[in-house]
Amino acid sequence: MESAFWLSFILNFAIIAGAVVWLSKKNLPGVFRDRTRAIQHGMEEARRASEEANQRLSEVEARLGRLDSEIAAMRETADREIAAEEARLHEASEAEARRIVQTAEQEIAAAAKSARRELTAYAADLAVSLAKKQIHVDTGTDQALVRNFVQQLGEKNGSKSGTGSAA
Repeated sequence: MESAFWLSFILNFAIIAGAVVWLSKKNLPGVFRDRTRAIQHGMEEARRASEEANQRLSEVEARLGRLDSEIAAMRETADREIAAEEARLHEASEAEARRIVQTAEQEIAAAAKSARRELTAYAADLAVSLAKKQIHVDTGTDQALVRNFVQQLGEKNGSKSGTGSAA
């Protein structure tokens, strides 16, 4: 009995396995083809992603390479601008120094001119004061000076009228 059991078991298994194989024979090639396509599609996407990553890496490396030259150019530009600014500041400070010296010279000249005027006025006042001290005019001298002046005026007027009538 036991052998009949095993025989029926194996026979049933073979029938079921044959039925499964026969039924799946229609679907399995399509499933395998779909699976193959999916694998190929995944591999193609992976290849594209790898190419894009390599391209991005190349771009980044190129940018990094240019970055050094850009930094050097920026430094050079900054150095030129600093030198130009230093020159401009130097010129401005020299111009300011010249202006200060010129202003100081003008102030000194004005002060000297003012001092000369004051000295001249002081000398004139001193001379007048000394002259007043040296000249003593009393009434007699004053009358003599006035008579002398009148006489000189008369002579001048007489000579003018005399020359006018003689002509």
